[in-house]
Amino acid sequence: MAEEAKATEGTSEGPGDGHKKNSEEAKGRFRVNFVDPSAGDDNSDEPGGPEGCSVSFQNGGDTVLSEGSLHSGGGSGGHHHYYNDTHTNTYYLRTFGHNTIDAVPRIDYYRHTAAGLGEKLIRPSLAELHDELDKVSDGEQVRCMLNIWGVMLFIRLSWIVGNAGIGLALLVIAMATVVTTITGLSTSAIATNGFVRGGGAYYLISRSLGPEFGGAIGLIFAFANAVAVAMYVVGFAETVVDLLKQYELLMLDPSNDIRIIGTITIVVLLGISLAGMEWEAKIVLLVILLVAIVDFIIGTFIPFENKKPQGFFGYKAEIFSENFGPDFRDDTTFFSVFAIFFPAATGILAGANISGDLADPQSAIPKGTLLAILITTVVYMGLAVSVGSCVVRDATGKLNDTIVNELTNCTSAACRLNFDFSSCETTKCSYGLIQDFQVMSMVSGFAPLITAGIFSATLSSALASLVSAPKIFQALCKDNIYPGFLVFAKGYGKNNEPLRGYLLTFLIALGFILIAELNVIAPIISNFFLASYALINFSVFHASLAKSPGWRPAFKYYNMWISLIGAILCCIVMFIINWKAALLTYVIILGLYIYVTYKKPDVNWGSSTQALTYLSALQHAVRLTGVEDHVKNFRPQCLVMSGAPNSRPALLHLVHAFTKNVGLMICGHVHRSKIKQILRYQINICLTVLSLKPS
Repeated sequence: MAEEAKATEGTSEGPGDGHKKNSEEAKGRFRVNFVDPSAGDDNSDEPGGPEGCSVSFQNGGDTVLSEGSLHSGGGSGGHHHYYNDTHTNTYYLRTFGHNTIDAVPRIDYYRHTAAGLGEKLIRPSLAELHDELDKVSDGEQVRCMLNIWGVMLFIRLSWIVGNAGIGLALLVIAMATVVTTITGLSTSAIATNGFVRGGGAYYLISRSLGPEFGGAIGLIFAFANAVAVAMYVVGFAETVVDLLKQYELLMLDPSNDIRIIGTITIVVLLGISLAGMEWEAKIVLLVILLVAIVDFIIGTFIPFENKKPQGFFGYKAEIFSENFGPDFRDDTTFFSVFAIFFPAATGILAGANISGDLADPQSAIPKGTLLAILITTVVYMGLAVSVGSCVVRDATGKLNDTIVNELTNCTSAACRLNFDFSSCETTKCSYGLIQDFQVMSMVSGFAPLITAGIFSATLSSALASLVSAPKIFQALCKDNIYPGFLVFAKGYGKNNEPLRGYLLTFLIALGFILIAELNVIAPIISNFFLASYALINFSVFHASLAKSPGWRPAFKYYNMWISLIGAILCCIVMFIINWKAALLTYVIILGLYIYVTYKKPDVNWGSSTQALTYLSALQHAVRLTGVEDHVKNFRPQCLVMSGAPNSRPALLHLVHAFTKNVGLMICGHVHRSKIKQILRYQINICLTVLSLKPS
């Protein structure tokens, strides 16, 4: 005996009855009862479906009965009121289960486990469906700040102030901030335009501009991160060598000691990465950095007498005035200083590079990136002014260089502070902003804290780059844009770790560590990162210009023209820094672009390039309608009733003889349906017209 659907009797409703009634209706919307077909007409009293149709249908021995429509409700007499809504009702088996935007479950996973070819069908897990493997809810801002406060903060900021002066040093920081802020806005727009998987900048660019640009920048960006590992490790090794030099414990000479210590360091970092000890996101490293920064600020207010021979006198107006202007030495220029500093700002993509490991990258990337840029910029500018106001450019480090008798021709700030460092004009001194890379340790209240900060900044940044580069390269290899690199797509373990990519990154970084010169490695990285930033900004401009329906970023604080300015600015800065390296970079990108265009990888990501192609074709087609025909512009346009094109090749060859590759040839085929199908189609059209007719 079938269970009958109960209609709600019409009664007077109180203030809260409507909500209760709607909730009860929602519970039974899509409930299905299975009735016994042998019950005969016992359920004949049930209300009919739309247009008098029965609500029960035979389905393999079972009768499917809908108990409630989406729009059914209680009425007088206990009858349902039905509406002909083909989107939400469940009266038709043909649409039952398909009236939702969600994917319909595959019945084979529940019916049997054997496929037609003998393969065993396994129901996918939630992890496989959603790709949620050990996601973290935060850490994006921490990663960005750890990378931005890297080796340049403690080792090269004082050197930059010494060469460029306080004024131009602030301009260098401001220029880098403008570039990174525009890129951060563009990155936020792309990251909030859809689901972001692993791959960082490569994923963002490839899904926006297509595989041609994405494949080129993926290789370059992965290589840049691998070289960044070398830069951070060399900065760490340089600090260790300076400590060894103080205690006269050098093994060979400074350069070879940097190579030895750097090699040992990267081997240890590789072991940490392979072991899965993810130190790079630990908040404790950021705390150490903050403590080191506070230690330096406190030290600037405590000028010890034994530090004056090394050029530290505390905050003095004379020193600020002298250090405000530039004093470039040894062929150093403004843009060479900018090239050395700019890698400090490249940490803005540290969070985006591990986008696949973030629980909510659409929210974490914009907030974390922009906050990190703001905080780190303020700190960089503040420390630049502080160190430029306390330390002179050159100092001998000798206590006996004090001035006993007052000199009348004092021109330097040190001379006015009773110290004579004039010997530095003829011989190279070892102390001061330009000569000593460990000025911040000397100024600080407790030098070991600065050393700990340097170790924390360099090692955490090196480890983050060592983790990011293989994951970017793995994402590129998984897309199979370059078939020769498919071997690096294989992952190991539950987190799909790219072990082969780790080894490749290790070898690249080791090669650059052997250079052992931080000022040589930094400009190389600047060149590659600027190329990546230029394409990220151009991606936003291109997507906005194409007006693609798929371009709907949740982040609204961007502008297509500002992104274009950012892209142009990146290109200009690249050529100003080193036009030869910039030209080589763009030749490489162009070569990779041509290769991918020629190979035509079998991918379809709905890129803005495709959207712009459609938009251009549409606009030109509309313009063509207003163009009058002219004999000079005549092109044959032929409709060839060839049926299947391969059935009449001679006819196609005939038409092609005068259309060539400049005319239009359309092959047509007349499809004759069966009479029953035609009648059924006509009846459906009539019913549709009648249902739309107002009563």
